[in-house]
Formats: sequence, structure tokens, C-alpha cells
Amino acid sequence: MENIIYTINDIVWSNALIILCLGAGIYFSIVTRFLQLTYFREMIRLLFDGKSSERGVSSFQAFAIAISGRVGTGNIAGVATAIAMGGPGAIFWMWVIAFLGSASAFIEATLGQIFKQIKGGQYRGGPAFYIEKGLGIKWYAMLFAFATILSTAFFLPGVQSNSIALSVNNAFNIPVEITGGIICLFLALIIFGGVKRIGKVAEIVVPFMAAAYILMALIIIGLNITSVPGVIKLIISSAFNLESTFAGVFGMAIAWGIKRGIYSNEAGQGTAPHAAAAAEVSHPVKQGLVQAFSVYIDTLFICTATAFMILFTGQYNVINPEGGFIVENLPGVSIGPEFTQSAISVHFPLIGPGFVAIALVFFAFTTIMAYYYIAETNLSYLQKDGKQKWPIMALRVLILIATFYGTIRTAELAWTLGDIGVGIMAWLNIVAIILLRKPAMAALKDYQEQKKKGLDPSFNSDTLDIDHTENWDKIDD
Repeated sequence: MENIIYTINDIVWSNALIILCLGAGIYFSIVTRFLQLTYFREMIRLLFDGKSSERGVSSFQAFAIAISGRVGTGNIAGVATAIAMGGPGAIFWMWVIAFLGSASAFIEATLGQIFKQIKGGQYRGGPAFYIEKGLGIKWYAMLFAFATILSTAFFLPGVQSNSIALSVNNAFNIPVEITGGIICLFLALIIFGGVKRIGKVAEIVVPFMAAAYILMALIIIGLNITSVPGVIKLIISSAFNLESTFAGVFGMAIAWGIKRGIYSNEAGQGTAPHAAAAAEVSHPVKQGLVQAFSVYIDTLFICTATAFMILFTGQYNVINPEGGFIVENLPGVSIGPEFTQSAISVHFPLIGPGFVAIALVFFAFTTIMAYYYIAETNLSYLQKDGKQKWPIMALRVLILIATFYGTIRTAELAWTLGDIGVGIMAWLNIVAIILLRKPAMAALKDYQEQKKKGLDPSFNSDTLDIDHTENWDKIDD
């Protein structure tokens, strides 16, 4: 059975998907005139603009929900995996996909806002909604909804809980079964409270966890400040096959950098539009810009911080595709959070493993929260009347089971299932946003014109001739 799973993963994550992700990022960067650079200040301004309402969360809460999905195991264990499989050069390709992916994230989040609906008294939206409304292809929308529920409720939670359990066991010697039970208990308390509770928890926890982790990274970078140029040179030279030590994994550096970059920042994957659609804003582009900025937070800040800590201290292994290791600085240590725990322990031996374990608890736990919200949104799409309560209850039970099961299965299987989930969603969503580029670009042009006139942009779908956006004018529950 496991061989079948690994074969499926190889098919999903073929070079075709890597080319599609890079191509989409390059295309959207060009057509938006590199919005990820020219609108950087506007992104930060909009981050704290707007307030929540009875139907929607604030821009910052939506940002926090999206970040809670983006900032997770991928920022600690995922970075370690990228280095182990592709060498230091993989980090450069994570940066590339983050920069280009920011433009893709803008497009998908803006579309999520344009075609959002109100269901059950709350804003709902995401790829399934904009595929049906924008493309008019109902079966495609339902396929995405089913695939996303399967991915976010079954495939992906186990990756997060597995990393939590392994790091806690390594730091505190607590059995993985006990950790799994505690995770499920707290998760149940939150997801049974609905999206509002998820938004409130994310708003508090996400800034705290990110700030604490980045502070630790900055301290270690400060202690190794003279090594920064050398590490950057190592990353770049390895990325372009100029470092003889890692010449054998040059192709792997590109593949794993992009693969883990997408897993971490989720740009183009189709998860972030669900949170973006929940925001109460006056114009779709506002939340599109906020979500574009979240990619930077995830990869350029947090993933880079992890990579620098690992590379500064030399606490990593690099696997040779032909067998054995190219670099083996940690004999007997498996790929995952242990790299980061070892790196911090070089400078802070008493708190290294524990600090990373606690950081992973926050990072991964809030990601599971976000997965539940995404799964619930897609379930609400499939439930047209939304009156039946048992599907929601079944979903909650499923994600709790998947979360607990993830703590007791092997890390390799957990990551493979997670990669399959991410890959399937990325295939379906990137094709959709390429086909739906016109409404998103029309909204961007409208936003730019209103800004030039000194206005606070507001959205009027009638003037833009975008169909099926009646929810911006009058929304029927």
C-alpha cells in the first residue's frame, strides 16, 4: 500500500507541476507589473485596515488565519527536508517560488473575494466558489471541493501532528500517543466553536509564535553575523550548480526547493483564498494584497530564519541520490525538526530541543486549525442549503482522527500523504486562476484607478462587467 502512495506522489509531483507553478508565478508577476514589489508598502498599510463584522472577519484576522495555515511544519521540518534532499541550494529556490508565488497568491485571494458568498450568516469563498461562478464549470468546482476536503481533513493534518509528536518526544520524552491525545483535545475545543473562534485564536497566537521564533533566529544570526556572507554564497552557488560538493543534487535542489516552498507558503495551492474570502473589505484587491504579503512572512522571514540557523551551525545531512550521504554532520538523525533542534542546541544546549518543540506546537497546531476551516468551507459549498448538521460533525470527527493517527505513523508516510494533498490542490487551482485571470486583473485596474483619484477604493461589479458577483450588492442567506 505504501508503495502505491509513493508512486502516486511521484506522478502528482512530476516536473510538469513544478513548471506549472513557476510559469504561473512568472506570468502573474509580469501582468501585474511585479505587484509584489511595487505595492509592498500598500500591503503593510492594508494589513491593519478595516474591522470585522457579523458576517466577516477583519483583514488582519483573515491574514492571521491564512498565516496560521502557511506557517507550520513546513517552516521547520520542511526546510530541513529541503536541505537534506536538495542541499543548501534548495533554499534559493524556496525564495524564488515565494517571490513569484506572491503574485499568484494575490490573484487567487482577489478571486476569492470577488466571488465570495454568504452562507450560514458568514462570508464563504475559495476556489470551488470562483470556479463555479467565474468559469461556470460545476463539476470542476465540485472536484476541487472534494479534493480539498480529502486533503485538509485527512492527508495534511497528520504531517503537522506527526512533527509535533516527534519534536516533543525528542525534547521531553513524552510518548507520541499522549501528545496526540492532548492535541486532539485542544483542537476539539476550538473547531467546535466555529470560524469566529478560529479567527480570534489565530489573531492572538500567530503573531506571538512568529515573533518568538524569529527573535531566536535573530539572536543566532547575530552570534554568527560574520558567517552571513558565506552562507548566502553557499546557498546561491549551490542553487546554480557552482558548488562541487552539491553538484550531484543540483536538480533535486530546484525540485525540493519549489516543492517545500509551495508546501510552506501555499501560494497557488488554493488554501489561502478561503481565509481571504472571509474578510470584510470594501474592495477585493485589498485582501489580495494582504494575502500576497503573507507569503513573504512565511518563506522570506520564517523559512529563511530556519535555514540560516541550520546552515550556520552545520547541523544537517544531505542525502546522496545514489546512496549514502553527501554531507553527514548528524549521524543517525532522521530528516525533520531534529535538524533545527540540533542547530539551536549548539548555542543554547539547555533549551534548544524544547524551544523548537514548543514552537512546532504553536506553528503546527494553528495550521491544523486552518485546515479545518478550509475543509468546512468546502463542505459548506457542497451543502447548498446548509441545514444538515451531521456532515459538519462528521468532518470534525474525521480531522480529529486524522490528527491523532498522524502522531503514530512514520514521518515519511505522513509527509508523502501531505505532498499528495498539496499537489492535487495546486494542479486544480493554478489551472483555474490562469483561466480566471481577467476578473482579477480588472479588479486590480479598478483599484489602481480609484487610488489615483485619491479615493478609498470600493468595489462595484456592475462597472467592471464581472458576472455572478451579486453577493457584493445583495446577499441572500
